[in-house]
Parts: sequence; C-alpha cells; structure tokens
Amino acid sequence: MSMHVVVIGSVNVDLVVAADRLPVPGETVLGGRFSVHDGGKGANQAVAAARAGAQVTMIGAVGNDAHGARSLAALEAEGIDTSRVRRVESEPTGVAIVAVGPRGENQIVVAPGANATLALDQADREIIGSAQAVLTNHEVAAEATLEAIRAARAAGVIAILNPAPARALPAEILSLGPILTPNEHELVVAIGNEVTSEALDDLQARHSGPIIVTQGAAGALLVDGQRRERFPGVHAPQVVDTTGAGDAFCGVLAAWLAEGHTLDESVVAANVAGALSVASPGARDGMPRREAIEAGSA
Repeated sequence: MSMHVVVIGSVNVDLVVAADRLPVPGETVLGGRFSVHDGGKGANQAVAAARAGAQVTMIGAVGNDAHGARSLAALEAEGIDTSRVRRVESEPTGVAIVAVGPRGENQIVVAPGANATLALDQADREIIGSAQAVLTNHEVAAEATLEAIRAARAAGVIAILNPAPARALPAEILSLGPILTPNEHELVVAIGNEVTSEALDDLQARHSGPIIVTQGAAGALLVDGQRRERFPGVHAPQVVDTTGAGDAFCGVLAAWLAEGHTLDESVVAANVAGALSVASPGARDGMPRREAIEAGSA
C-alpha cells in the first residue's frame, strides 16, 4: 500500500547549547557546549515519517540563505520531496535557540522567519489530496494550518494536527475533526482551562475527532468518542536530549496511519519512536528507522 504523507510545517536550523543546568528567568548560565542541528517541527516530523518508511512531501518555506540551503539538503538526503518548499527573499530561514539540560530537558525560543510567510496554493491542495495522511503544526501561519486541514478533509485524507507551539484552537479546526496530538501543556492552552482533566473533557466535547495526549515517558492517552485508553510509555535506554521526541511521535503516527494501520497500532509505534529518539543530541539524530520501530512495537 502507498504511504504518502504530506507535511505542512516549519523548517528551521537549531542553535543548541548544552549546559549543566537550565537558567531561570534573568539568569545567565556559562559553560555550555554549542552545536548546530537541522530542525523545525514540520521538517523533523517529515524526517520521522520518512525514516518510518513513508513517501514524504514537505510543504514549507525557507529563506534564500545558507541556513535554507542547508535545511533543504538535509531533507533531500532523507529522500523527502522538497519541490513545494518555497525559497523567499523577504525573510530569513527560521531559527530555534535551544538550551538542553543534563537530563535532556530543554527550553526553546523560535524566530519563525520564512515559516510565517507560508500560504498554500492550488498545487499544494492537489498534493494534499493525493496523500494518505497529512500532518501539520502551529509553527507556520495559522491560515496555512487551517487550509491544510480543510484540503485534507475535502479529499477524505487523514488529517493530523500537532497543536504546538501551544495556542487556542479555533472552532473551525475543531469542527473539521483532525486527529489532535497535544501534550498536556498544549491541551490546557488549546481549550483555556488550566485543570488538565477538565481541559480534556472540554476539548472532547467540542472536537469531532480523536485526541491523543502525549505524556512523554508516561506514554499517551487516546480519547476517541466515548473511549479513553492509556498506552504506556516505552523505556528509553538512554536520555540525551528530548528535543524532537514529540515530532518523532507525530511523524511515525502519520506514517503508520498512511500505511493503513489502526489508530491503536499507530499510537504504539509512535510511542516507541518517541522513546528511541531521545538517545542522541539534536531533534533528528536519534529518530529511529522502521526496523527499530517494528522491533520495539513487537
């Protein structure tokens, strides 16, 4: 079966400092180690899906600069179709400033740059309509995210929204019923209720599709209609950097669903991918190949 996944999302370069501890507001922490990694939630998710065996098309935007050239080359090296990634003159390629602590925890600040200019056209909508699954997120313009979900739904294509970074979810997106994959922070922001259990109840009442609340090492909670089921986390043999673990989850979820697996089977595989991804520095280096995902899902 074809496994065509279209990802509409951000393409960034990550500037990473690993430190003995993360700073509190107003504090400077010295002694960190600096590295540069390819990133962006959309691009990370595209790589995760590609390594899981999917045919992936990336829709996004980069600046006409060295960071943009690097980002496109990295995606193409993974076998990802970048023909729908725009090169724009008006903005630089997006940049994320990432601080990583000793247990792999992180703090991230993103300058969206070219990502914020993304607007879908008819060619994009046609490509979305040819896919088995479409995955998008909040690191591009809000209208691009909404249009991607509209196009997917119009074509009968599985739509997944990773609502990150956290922001309120508009009624139209909820009415379209994409699969939502918030973490617990994104859940409470999406619905405007700081009590996690109440926020989930509220979101379930307003949303017409499945909700998968990712909980890191604790696994994931699936809410689908009247059903609620917890999928336990997978032991991570080594935790170096948790940056990108959620992206690994989403990309593999999309790949598995595109191949025709059930939602339950796809959540299990995505949990495995998220756990395996934290063993290497950077958002992408640890993203697992299909063989490792299948072995961990058995």
